[in-house]
Amino acid sequence: MTREDMLARLVAQADTQGADLVTLRAIVEESSELGARRVLGRLGLDDADAQEDIDELRELLSAWRDAKASAWKAGVEWLVRGVLALLLVGIAVRLGLGELVS
Repeated sequence: MTREDMLARLVAQADTQGADLVTLRAIVEESSELGARRVLGRLGLDDADAQEDIDELRELLSAWRDAKASAWKAGVEWLVRGVLALLLVGIAVRLGLGELVS
C-alpha cells in the first residue's frame, strides 16, 4: 500500500467513523511524510545518493565561506598597509624628507 493509498483510507475512515485523535495524528503523519517525499523528489534528492549530495554541498558551502572570509581578511590587510604607507609618506614630507620620497 502506498502512502497516497494510506492517506486516502485514513481520510475516508475519518469521514465515515469520525475523526478521533489517533486517526487525526495518523493523517497528519502520513500527509507530512508524503509532502516531504514530494519536496525531496522535486529537489532531486530522493535517490540513494542524496546524503552524499547533501554532504558535498555542505563541504562546498563551507569552502565558499572560508574563501570569502580569507578574501575579506586579505582586502583589509592591503587597505591597512596602504593607509600606513600613505601615513609614512606624509610624515616624511612633513619632516622635510621629500627628496627621499620622490
